[in-house]
Amino acid sequence: MNGLDWAVLIGYFGVMVAIGVWSHKRVDNVSDFFTAGGKMPWWLSGISHHMSGYSAVMFTGYAGIAYTYGVTSFITWSFPIALGIAIGSKLFAPRINRLRSRLHVASPLEYLKNRYNLKTQQALAWSGMLLKIVDVAAKWAAIATLLSVFTGVSLNQGILITGAITAVYCTIGGLWADALTELGQFIIQLLAGVSMFVAVVLKLNDKGISFFGAWDEPALQGHGKPLVGNYGTVFLLAFLFIKLFEYNGGMLNQAQRYMATKSPYEAERSARLSAALWLIWPTVLFFPMWMSPLLVHAQKPDGSDSYGLMTEQLLPHGLLGLVVVGFFSHTMAMCSSDANAIAAVFTRDVAPVVSAKARAWNDRSGLIAARVTTVVFLGLSMAVATQVNSPTFKDIITVVIKWVAGLMGPIAIPMMLGLLRPFRKSGPTAALTSWAAGLFAFWLVNYPINWEVDGGVPLQYQVSIPLAVSLILYILIGYVKPEDTPERDALIERINGGGDDDGEAAAVAVPAQAGVEDDVQDDVVGRQS
Repeated sequence: MNGLDWAVLIGYFGVMVAIGVWSHKRVDNVSDFFTAGGKMPWWLSGISHHMSGYSAVMFTGYAGIAYTYGVTSFITWSFPIALGIAIGSKLFAPRINRLRSRLHVASPLEYLKNRYNLKTQQALAWSGMLLKIVDVAAKWAAIATLLSVFTGVSLNQGILITGAITAVYCTIGGLWADALTELGQFIIQLLAGVSMFVAVVLKLNDKGISFFGAWDEPALQGHGKPLVGNYGTVFLLAFLFIKLFEYNGGMLNQAQRYMATKSPYEAERSARLSAALWLIWPTVLFFPMWMSPLLVHAQKPDGSDSYGLMTEQLLPHGLLGLVVVGFFSHTMAMCSSDANAIAAVFTRDVAPVVSAKARAWNDRSGLIAARVTTVVFLGLSMAVATQVNSPTFKDIITVVIKWVAGLMGPIAIPMMLGLLRPFRKSGPTAALTSWAAGLFAFWLVNYPINWEVDGGVPLQYQVSIPLAVSLILYILIGYVKPEDTPERDALIERINGGGDDDGEAAAVAVPAQAGVEDDVQDDVVGRQS
């Protein structure tokens, strides 16, 4: 990178901070900070939902998969995400929006204390927060790895730079800042992705390789197969189920995008837009990665540096800076949205349980707590990020695929299926047992059993078995020991019922309900503790 590239990068950081400062004026209370007051347009929510699912892991870990295996990187990643969100646009998006518009909650997990009980809510909240710290840490490490390729800064310095900038804008501006910066980041990503696509096509032409003829080159032999290596049919099906839950709210940050729209119908439109973007846009981003074996020789065994090396070689200064900005935009979009979601869970679900003072927070003190929690979460994830390449966490893609995908199901299943009428009989026993058994299955498969199997347990079983165990137990226990009550049935009907034409009125009512909501939470905590 030269001075022009640095100017582009620094200018980008400046714009992100400026958006955060501007968004600060739109945040008056906790509802504004966590759900944009239910006033976000569906198209902005959809773009934000799409962008918050990316990170620089795509340009490191998945670039390595594309370099090694080819198109399976798309077939087993963005395609199941697109399909999962499309299914969730009908199944989950409207119901999650009603959590805000009808139940007046600001965190996706708030409803769980009434859907199940306080213990279930706390188990899912704490495990979800801990998993998110590891997940976001992998994202920081990914962008720092790319930054080191282009600038030579150390891994820890890269983590500090990206984390500090993200902390500034998402802490002061809340979800509005996240969504607006993600809109800007989408535009940057569009320019950077198209630039890289064109540069690769031109380079192939210089080598006498046509757009379609590239697949016949020896270096790409077998790279056109959709399912290869560890990424087979079982992995694809497991990944589809995982992403169905994860990208429709199981990882919390995407749920906030649905909650932020004005009505359930707009939440559905938001999800459909995100699904369409996931189906189409990644093919443009992946094409240069699929062609990378023809253009560069990766230095790392997993090929995770291939995209960075190719970018350095093909793009002129200025455009190089733009692509680097694109890397940052992915990671900062996801990490800032995660930070906001976890701050919502802590301030709305955890803090009132562990502290009597938290139950008495007013709008101002609640907003301060939300911002402090955001900073603390980012700091913890940055600290863990420095250990991502340690023997415990191994490489970046291991953390993202194995840990996050493997642990997501047991945490998300009680939260997501609890919204649906067919699972109304599954109560606290089913939720807690499926959660605990799923986590235990993950540990068992990935460690004791994995150590005893020659060559280790295949990746598809490492991520699918915990999900299967949790799903089966949640459904089975619901039938063996039904725990549906009139109160729980009434709650599910409010989440599933029609009559959504008053979405805008409900959205406006949310901030005014904050005091009432705190009183209800006090009452629930008092009765259950």
